[in-house]
Parts: sequence; structure tokens; C-alpha cells
Amino acid sequence: MMIWNHLPGDRLLIDLSLWSARLHALGEDIQRIDTYPDLYHLDVSDDHFVPGLLFFPDLVAALRPLTAHPFHVHLMADHPEGLVEPFLAAGADLITVHIENGTLGRAAIELIRRAGKSAGIALSLEVEPEEAIPYLEIVDLVLMMGTPLGIKGQGLAPQAIQRIRTMRQLIDSHGYSGRVKIFADGGIRQHTVAGLRAAGADGIVPGSLVFGSARVSETIQWLHSLSTQVT
Repeated sequence: MMIWNHLPGDRLLIDLSLWSARLHALGEDIQRIDTYPDLYHLDVSDDHFVPGLLFFPDLVAALRPLTAHPFHVHLMADHPEGLVEPFLAAGADLITVHIENGTLGRAAIELIRRAGKSAGIALSLEVEPEEAIPYLEIVDLVLMMGTPLGIKGQGLAPQAIQRIRTMRQLIDSHGYSGRVKIFADGGIRQHTVAGLRAAGADGIVPGSLVFGSARVSETIQWLHSLSTQVT
């Protein structure tokens, strides 16, 4: 099942990060905000691949009945293949692993595919976009990190927009336009989103931009109005 068949294809997709919700009231925040996102983004870290510990399968399972929107689990872990089945069982619809995981990442993608779910590959800032080419035939998403991993509140890296532009060109030139989406993750601010969208991002992973908005509906309308004008 390709996840994009069930989501709008004519506007910027909102993959809302629950890391920026009130962690003591995740259920309440999902119910309050549920009109607006296309997906919910759940970061998972193991304190090895990146510092810190984040979301775990039992928590995802507890949140799953609260919304019909897809859950996107982003695995920032040394052994993603061991986490795939628990998160699928918990209700993940899309699971993204890091290209730095190498053969373990490929094994994780194969498990996701065999389960009939969607898979993504993530590229940290240090990874050249061209390294994603061998994965394009087996993934639905390329998640382009715009900040160093594992720390909230950082500004968008200067090279992030050009990296998305390059990734857009690679996807289109290899014949995967429309099937493989590009999402921008990290440094999502009011002054950065238009540039990311214009460079070719199909979706963004906002956090405080939405959860911290005093007028959420207006913020979402503005995000939906942004157009892709790749140059």
C-alpha cells in the first residue's frame, strides 16, 4: 500500500511532529489539532544513533485509536530492523530509516514492504543526496534533514534548500516523480517554509510552527497556499 494514494497530492503535506506537543497531554493535543495534519510524525531515538530517548511502541499503540491520520515513525536508531515489527504492530503506516544504517536499513525496509506498509529513507546533513539513488525504487519517501539530529529548536542549515533542490532533480530525472515524495524535517519556521517548498519539498515536518500558533487554522491555510516553483 502506497500511503500517497490516501493523501492530497496537490498541496504541501503536513507531517505534524508530536515531539512538539505537550508530552504530558499527547492525547488531548491530538484531539485538539486533529483537523489539520495529514500525518503525525513520531521520532524514535535510542540514545546511540542520536542522543536521547524518544517515543516507544506502547505509546504509539496508546495514541493510535485517537486519530485516523497515518502515523509516520522516524527511526533514529542503530538497529532499525529490530524496531520495525513492534512499531508496525503499534499502528505505524509509514516507517523511515536512515541511510547511514546501511544494510540494516535495507533489511528494515524489506520488513516494512513485506508487511504492506510504506517505507522512507532519511538523509542527515552529512549525506550527499546522490546516495539515495539506489533506494528510490524501494521507498515512498526521502526525508531530508535540515538540522543536526536529536536537538530541537535549531535553525535551518544554509545548505538545506539546495539539498532539497538536488533531491528533487534526482527523483524526477530517475522517473520517480509523484511516487517518491520529499519531506523537509528540521528548521521548519515561518521564514524557511516557502523556500523549502519552492525547492521541491512535497511535505514538511512542523512542530512548534503549528502547535505554538495562536491561529492554527490560518497557519495551515498559509502552508497549503505555498507552491512549488523549482528553479
